Amino acid sequence: MFSKVKSCAVHGVDGRMIDVEADVNDGLPVFTMVGYLSSSVRESSERVRTALKNSGFHLPPKRITINLSPADMRKDGSGYDLAIATAVLLSLGVTAELPMEQTLVLGELSLDGSIKAIPGVLPMVICAREEGMTSCIVPKENVQEAALVQGISVIGVSSLKETMEYIQGIKEYENTNVEQPAVDTSEYLYDIDFSDVVGQESIKRGMEIAAAGFHNVLLTGAAGAGKSMLAKRLPTILPQMSFEESLEVTKIYSVGGMLPPEGGLIHRRPFRAPHHTISEYALIGGGRVPTPGEVSFAHYGVLFLDELPEFSKPVLEVLRQPLEDRRIRISRVQASYEFPADFMFVAAMNPCPCGNYPDYRRCSCTEQQIRRYQSKVSGPLLDRIDIRMEVKGVKQEVLFSKQKTESSKTIRARVEQARQIQEKRYEKVGWKFNSRLGTAAIREFCPLGTDEQKLMELAFERMNLSARGYHRVIKVARTIADLAGEETIREPHLLEALGYR
Repeated sequence: MFSKVKSCAVHGVDGRMIDVEADVNDGLPVFTMVGYLSSSVRESSERVRTALKNSGFHLPPKRITINLSPADMRKDGSGYDLAIATAVLLSLGVTAELPMEQTLVLGELSLDGSIKAIPGVLPMVICAREEGMTSCIVPKENVQEAALVQGISVIGVSSLKETMEYIQGIKEYENTNVEQPAVDTSEYLYDIDFSDVVGQESIKRGMEIAAAGFHNVLLTGAAGAGKSMLAKRLPTILPQMSFEESLEVTKIYSVGGMLPPEGGLIHRRPFRAPHHTISEYALIGGGRVPTPGEVSFAHYGVLFLDELPEFSKPVLEVLRQPLEDRRIRISRVQASYEFPADFMFVAAMNPCPCGNYPDYRRCSCTEQQIRRYQSKVSGPLLDRIDIRMEVKGVKQEVLFSKQKTESSKTIRARVEQARQIQEKRYEKVGWKFNSRLGTAAIREFCPLGTDEQKLMELAFERMNLSARGYHRVIKVARTIADLAGEETIREPHLLEALGYR
């Protein structure tokens, strides 16, 4: 007897429907699985067989053939177990009261028949809804995550027996459905704030400009000057994510198996700070079946690389593509995968190996050591950084003063106002930030007057700017003008932008 159950796979960060087909006939008692399967999927035959026995279902000595379609797409993971077991039982004559062609089935089976949580449930349920399916059966631990998707019924089960009781109509289970969550302001509160930073007003100004236009930042300064402290507080002045942005970020963390047990939307903008020993595959994503890397986990947030020269050269060079394209494309023999990587790049580095240059009383590095250390960061990578600032140590009288500084909430209000100006300006072309403008768009949205054009021509010659650097200065100036509430870019805006170059 033949049966078919709907399941789903994750391709990149999107779901793709999988048909789990089962055929049970007379013949030698074997359990055969086909359909371009990884070893973890092939092993499910033993998990399913044992789980069926321990759940009280008799498996007769017949020839069982399982096919996961389409056959040209590689299947990986243990999330097909429940669908395979369901298809086998339907082929053995178990009657289904549910319209199985409209029901998605997901879950990993334990040997005792209990169902474990799996990663990537959110994009798979989204895919099922887009395919017109009406309900989905998921592990109980994944219910809150799946319930974020509107327009599809979500049933959480904890065992194979419960699943079959629901499919047969013997027992009803509560449908989990949640309203589109409103912005939770408590989630947006941080336990750190820009008011914690004493002094460094010019650096705070640069960070505000970076946040307003989503510009990349490089902080250079002696050890202990406060580079990491400033970078960690950058997310506190970024605007709240929209529901669509939160859903996209949550999808990525779902695929990576990094959602908290309670599930739910991620409201805070990501802040990822990998150690300098990270590999290029862990940074951009990879594997035989590619999974997201740190650049994708930083999507719509901040990727912070502390001690930038300590990262290996291959790791730094693979950042070039995502910094330009805002996406990562990974090709394999069987398929190509794409992951979002629209992040703000923030880096920090010391001026020399000991971190004390140019204080010659404390710096013990030779000129050759300093030159070698600084050359670890390539010119093309530096050229993709819009704002570069030198962080100097805070003087004693400033450090011990009780003068209050601006809070993140105050700075964030100005950033949000500048963001609204940008969204209104680019509403017809789909961009959100000044940093995303291409060459043609710069000519259209960032026109320069005669005096401003002469200033940029002089700067291009004297500062030895590249074409990319020239355009990035104009984009930063556009953000400075937006913060000032001015429609046109003027000389003071360009001069400040050149100062950050």
